[in-house]
Order: sequence, then C-alpha cells, then structure tokens
Amino acid sequence: MSDVVVDDPQKRMTFPNPMLVVVSGPSGVGKSTIVAQLARRHPQVVPIVTATTRPRRNGEIHGVHYHFMRRDEFVALRDAGGLLEWAEVHGNLYGTPIDQVRGILAAGRDAILTIDPQGARQVRASVPDALLVFVKPPSMEDLTRRLRKRGSESAESLARRRRDAEHWMADTDDYDHVVVNETGHPEEAADLIWGIIQVEARREPPRRPRI
Repeated sequence: MSDVVVDDPQKRMTFPNPMLVVVSGPSGVGKSTIVAQLARRHPQVVPIVTATTRPRRNGEIHGVHYHFMRRDEFVALRDAGGLLEWAEVHGNLYGTPIDQVRGILAAGRDAILTIDPQGARQVRASVPDALLVFVKPPSMEDLTRRLRKRGSESAESLARRRRDAEHWMADTDDYDHVVVNETGHPEEAADLIWGIIQVEARREPPRRPRI
C-alpha cells in the first residue's frame, strides 16, 4: 500500500501503512488520558469512541468520551454485526463501533481503541494484525489510589476492580508490548506508545488489519 499524504495546517505529513492499535489495561490505569495525549500531539492517531451502557459520569460528553446507549440499543447494534468487539464489564456493556474503525483506516489514519482486556483478546482473534499494547500501573497500591481518587467506587467495586487488574496483569501474553504508566506522567507513556507505533508502522512485512 502506498503512503497516504494528509494536508495539515502546519506541514504536510506522509503516513505509512495505517494500523489498528489497541491500548488496553485495568480500570483506572489511565488508558484514556494516554490516548488523549497521543491524539492531541499526533494527528495520525484517531481515537475510536466506545459505545457503552454505563451511566454517564460528571463532565462526560456523549459522542466525545463515549457513545452512551440504552442496553436494548447496544444489543441491537451488536446483533446487527455493528461492533468489532464487545464485553460486559462490571455489569455494563462496552463495544467498538466497526464503521468508525473502517472509516479511519480507509482515510489512512491509525485507529486506536481504548478497551478492556476482554475486548482486546476479541480483537486479537478477529484481527490478527492489530497492534496490542497493555498499560500497567507501577504497582497495585498505586492503581488502588487512582481508583479511590475517582470518588465513584464502592468498597465492593474497588475490590472487584483490583482482583480483575491482578488477573489481567498476570496474563499479558496476547500483547505485543507492555508499557508502565507512571503516576502523574501520562505524556511519558504516550511517548513510549508513539515510539512503538512508529517502529511497528515500518516493520516488514507490514501489519495489514483486515476488518
């Protein structure tokens, strides 16, 4: 596939073979913050807005942070084949709208998913050439502090998320790379992932995500 040239107000950039990038990890590790940093600094990377049935938190905007859906709407979209992957996490449904992914890749950009490890494994199974990056905290104690800081987790929810995190961090064999998100420095994790994307985009043979 030939390089795709995209006009930019600052300069013209040539993007190599577009990729499907999955950034995954336990709840509270800072995946969304890292991906937001990547998107702001590198227009090649376009985040996918996940669909979910979970309630909207304060400050969250429909269509920006998530596509907030009723459960019956989500199930109808899933049953119509409209999701690349989906999972039920802590009683809520999450999924990746497949049309978004196809559109971004067709435009020559890298589509980046911020999803749960359950969804990441589905993507690996259905799109073997996807690039999977697992984000982990520097320690479980650090992750617990981040979850408590949200102020939205009950003691039961906190314990469940911690158990899930321990399980997922013990099994990262399906991932191509593991990155530690140091507390207070998401830009460093974003830089590491950007470096990974650049190396992977130039590998031979190239990744060719077929969706």
